[in-house]
Amino acid sequence: MNNFAYQQVGKVKGATAILREDKQAAFIAGGTTLLDLMKTNIEQHSQLVDINMLPFKGIEQTSDGLRIGALERMSDVGESKLVVEQYPAISESLLLAASPQLRNMASIGGNLLQRTRCGYFRDVAFPCNKRNPGSGCPAQKGDNHNLAILGVSDSCIANSNPGDLAVALIALDAVLTLENAKGKQRRVPLTNFYLLPGATPHKENVLEPGELIVAVTVPTAAHARRSTYLKVRERASYAYALASAAVGLDVQGGQIRSARVALGGVGAQPWRSPEAEKILTGAPATEATFRAAAAAALQGAQPREHNQYKVELAKNTLVRALLDLTAKA
Repeated sequence: MNNFAYQQVGKVKGATAILREDKQAAFIAGGTTLLDLMKTNIEQHSQLVDINMLPFKGIEQTSDGLRIGALERMSDVGESKLVVEQYPAISESLLLAASPQLRNMASIGGNLLQRTRCGYFRDVAFPCNKRNPGSGCPAQKGDNHNLAILGVSDSCIANSNPGDLAVALIALDAVLTLENAKGKQRRVPLTNFYLLPGATPHKENVLEPGELIVAVTVPTAAHARRSTYLKVRERASYAYALASAAVGLDVQGGQIRSARVALGGVGAQPWRSPEAEKILTGAPATEATFRAAAAAALQGAQPREHNQYKVELAKNTLVRALLDLTAKA
């Protein structure tokens, strides 16, 4: 790891001004992702700006819905009574992530900014278009068993954000509040926050230089209260998803009035599926409907040699999540 400076800030403008002036600086909150990247020289920063003193806390119900401050810790949000009762998919996605030690440190904002676990990206001995644009993507013909099958390109097939929380938030129509160096805020739906790799896989999201995630807002809805998150992985704990599904349903009299579906572990970004939602909405809540929705969700899959199994795995994961959800009282 290279030498770097460290300073703690107490005001938003002070924090964003530092990054505006020093392009090699970076924000740090929990540090559970950033420090790993620095230790392996994937990221190199001249200074770290500790933002833990900024006023980005709180877990509350507002007129816009659930509001979560970006500096709240994963464990606190996952165990919040409000989140558990009214937004269960969010709670479940958080408590299935990482380990208790990491959840106690990692911030919500940092979790949404974590980077791919692709082995070629994480090993600087290999070329990688995410690290060095134009250098190539050895994952295309290499070990790609845990990489993406939806939204991929010839430049990159990585799961850009491999986490769980973003999948649940995207399914439930979450919106991010961002703030820049001039103190100006903007709201960005999470579905528009992440970028597909295309020919520019090094551009992963729409954050501008020095911009901060302030908060996450999730609208109140019947399908948010009746939601769940299912994760399939290679071992029982502390592992990223091979496939996951966040689903929410509003079911009345056996008919689905509204549906939300997102997949994890299989997309170049946390993958919302309007195709599956269209199949589900207005249809009976039956296994046949769920299987039709799963087929629609995976219709655009582009698997490589070693991750073809993910097509059926993702379908079955989605069907299982929907069946589990409708079986709940």
